[in-house]
Amino acid sequence: VRAVAAETLAQVLGEGRSLTSLLPAAPASVAPADRGLLQELCYGVCRWQPQLQAVLDRLLQRPLPLSERPVQALLLIGLYQLWHLRIPDHAAVAETVAAVHALGKPRLTGLVNAVLRNALRRQEELTAWIKTDPEAGTAHPGWLLERLQQDWPEDWPAIVAANNARPPVTLRINRLQMDRENYRRQLAAMGKVAEPSAPVATALTLAEPADPLTLPGFAEGWISVQDAAAQLAAPLLDLQPGLRVLDACAAPGGKTGHLLECAPDLDLTALDQDAERLGRVRDNLNRLRLNARLIVGDARQPADWWDGIAYDRILLDAPCSATGVIRRHPDIKLLRRADDIAALADRQRAMLTGLWPLLKPGGRLLYATCSVLRQENERVIAAFLAAHPDAGEQPISADWGRTPAHGRQILPGEAGMDGFYYAVLRKRPAVPQGVSC
Repeated sequence: VRAVAAETLAQVLGEGRSLTSLLPAAPASVAPADRGLLQELCYGVCRWQPQLQAVLDRLLQRPLPLSERPVQALLLIGLYQLWHLRIPDHAAVAETVAAVHALGKPRLTGLVNAVLRNALRRQEELTAWIKTDPEAGTAHPGWLLERLQQDWPEDWPAIVAANNARPPVTLRINRLQMDRENYRRQLAAMGKVAEPSAPVATALTLAEPADPLTLPGFAEGWISVQDAAAQLAAPLLDLQPGLRVLDACAAPGGKTGHLLECAPDLDLTALDQDAERLGRVRDNLNRLRLNARLIVGDARQPADWWDGIAYDRILLDAPCSATGVIRRHPDIKLLRRADDIAALADRQRAMLTGLWPLLKPGGRLLYATCSVLRQENERVIAAFLAAHPDAGEQPISADWGRTPAHGRQILPGEAGMDGFYYAVLRKRPAVPQGVSC
């Protein structure tokens, strides 16, 4: 299992691939009893990689060559076990050293054994040093730590702590089929404790993680797994029966399903640029027994797919840095780069500009990201409003999040939720020529 984890992590470290894309296939290589440990090692190393790599750099006399990326990943796995898991030290070292053979690198057995035993001998010294180094101490890359400190000078320590915490499992109750309290009682009968999320009427958070497939009614569409912050999108759109709605960037379909659960007779189109990911939207809707029109297309180029009929509501769940959901996707720390943010903000502005002509006068567009960076959030909205005189902001009055210059921001961990940003834009009705306002 450690060798499989090392090979998986080597692809994250060396090729920039995500755990979301790699882990579904990896369990086939390990025994069923080891699959939980495989996931723990992969997610845990990504969560603490800036710290683990800093320690490893101090333990190695010289960096390993790129060709030995799996062994580097295996060393990080060993350090993660020593620093963050309850596996006995001797077992962690022995099993990690044994995994060198499974990687086909027996000549490096002595190196791995020496590094891990040295880490144990120097643990007190290294632990003290970690506290003096910002990247190692926070387990965040320097560029991201700097951005968090700039954008949230009072809140960045709490954001960092939330990012390094294990995320809760939160369910969305499909109110077309099930009442939240009724479902909570069904969980209690199974010995599972779940608490309602105060800001969100459809959310239940489990006290202990559980495989959704083992929960009552999952296959029948009673529930979906979705963080409470993401469940705020549908209510912000003020959905009414019969409205024509576009869910742009819809995959994998969590919000698509929630829109239809709130108003099942919507005329809903789900758009995504990735045909394979759009298939996941169809799968989710089938499980929920709901229907929508699915279109492969780019929100920046509506001329390629739009039928010319305007929408009453548009949800733009924009591609972003995902810095608000690091606790769920800790490989973001490894995959994201500082220069990604400006490129993402450009793309977000292009999507807003492309979709805005598709909205009816008087209609509502909800801009959403799972980012905590102002460059992707309020500054995108500020620039859009300045460039579009027919756009106005609808203030969000709520007892969740906080109010920046535009929109509303939830920081990771607030009310137990992920980090999310929302802004509601309304299109002003056209003023007839010759009429002043």
